[in-house]
Amino acid sequence: MSDTYILSWDQTGLESCINVTEIEKEEMWNTLKSVETNRTSKVGAILGSLTLRARFNTQRHYEIYAIDVADGIAKEDLESMFNDDPQGSADLIRSRGRQLYSDRAELDRILIK
Repeated sequence: MSDTYILSWDQTGLESCINVTEIEKEEMWNTLKSVETNRTSKVGAILGSLTLRARFNTQRHYEIYAIDVADGIAKEDLESMFNDDPQGSADLIRSRGRQLYSDRAELDRILIK
């Protein structure tokens, strides 16, 4: 069993780490229990908010990725990984995750070095 996370970071570090699997489980149980909920998916709303923030703050060069992690890896583990090695973590997520949004600053586009 694995969990899916949405991670959002910019040039200053990790900003959001959201366990999508937990949100979807909660929505499923609410549906099964016939609990009245908002018709809009929480995951869709969260992703929309993250993307909107990224699009209006282009100077921060946001990246948003979804990644599946092995069972036993928690949100705290991902946050700790980013705190300990931000560049290595971003590179790992880029190579193994699914890009949802990227305004990554490429070295050839940076005007002031």
